[in-house]
Amino acid sequence: MATTRTCGTCTMCCKVFKVPALDKPAGTWCTHCIPGNGCQVYADRPILCREFECLWLEENDIPEIWKPERSKMVLSTSPMTGFMHVQVDPGQPSAWQKQPYHSHLLAWSARLLAEKRHILVLVNDDATLILPKQALHLGHMREDENFLVKQRFGSQGIEYYVERFTTGPSVRPKME
Repeated sequence: MATTRTCGTCTMCCKVFKVPALDKPAGTWCTHCIPGNGCQVYADRPILCREFECLWLEENDIPEIWKPERSKMVLSTSPMTGFMHVQVDPGQPSAWQKQPYHSHLLAWSARLLAEKRHILVLVNDDATLILPKQALHLGHMREDENFLVKQRFGSQGIEYYVERFTTGPSVRPKME
């Protein structure tokens, strides 16, 4: 079903994402953005901005409370992995831990895990992997780092753990 949502006054994506073409770091407002109003170079914006797809805009089944300007989080899907990325406003770094957001993330994680996909919460380059019953803080993630999610049987059933390693120029999470 086509969505009828619009950005309106929401400009959170212009703050939380890194835009190399503009030398814009993650977590700071783009110099071309007027918060609450929008991009002043919209017609000439970089390819990264043109190709960005906000899940809240694209998927009607995501509750209204997830509108980025309200939740302080931007939801997107990694084109490389299909993982859900939750880019959090560094001015509200614990927004994802509040209710009902945290409960939604855990529930979505259970659904995505069945598809061998994950949810990665990012506050700038600080990453947390969301699993159905826990959040694993991964810490600072460099662009040349990757991680592998593994499972083992423990006293409480299946337990998940992460192994980090250096790969190449971008973070491409995988599941074993």
